Amino acid sequence: MEIKKIMVPVDDSGYSMDALKYSIDFARKMDCRILLFHCHREFPSVIGEPYLQYAIEKILKTSEEVLKPYRKILKESGVGFSELILEEPAGKAIVEAAKIEKIDLIIMGTKGKTDLEGLLMGSTTHRVLHLSPCPVLIVR
Repeated sequence: MEIKKIMVPVDDSGYSMDALKYSIDFARKMDCRILLFHCHREFPSVIGEPYLQYAIEKILKTSEEVLKPYRKILKESGVGFSELILEEPAGKAIVEAAKIEKIDLIIMGTKGKTDLEGLLMGSTTHRVLHLSPCPVLIVR
């Protein structure tokens, strides 16, 4: 099996950071690239201007802040990477992006920053495991 492209879905949880660090080691050994993937919450659809633009800017700024430490680690690692930011729901977006981007492996944390964080495995992880078009490696 040839692995050339790994997707690493991240949020601002420690689980995502652990998955990224694992994926960097994996990418070095397999000589492949990483797709850093993040889903932000949906843009509001029921408010008008100028509040809509303000809300969009705030959501995008939050995404940038979430990705900042991941980008720094990836740049320092020397592993080739690209990134993709989409709207929620994360489980669906991860699976669809994995198909479109022709991802060979998804490496993700057991759970992330959701209201269901008390569960053994997060609902996003569970959905990706069941619907992914490629193998999924769960890091805990």
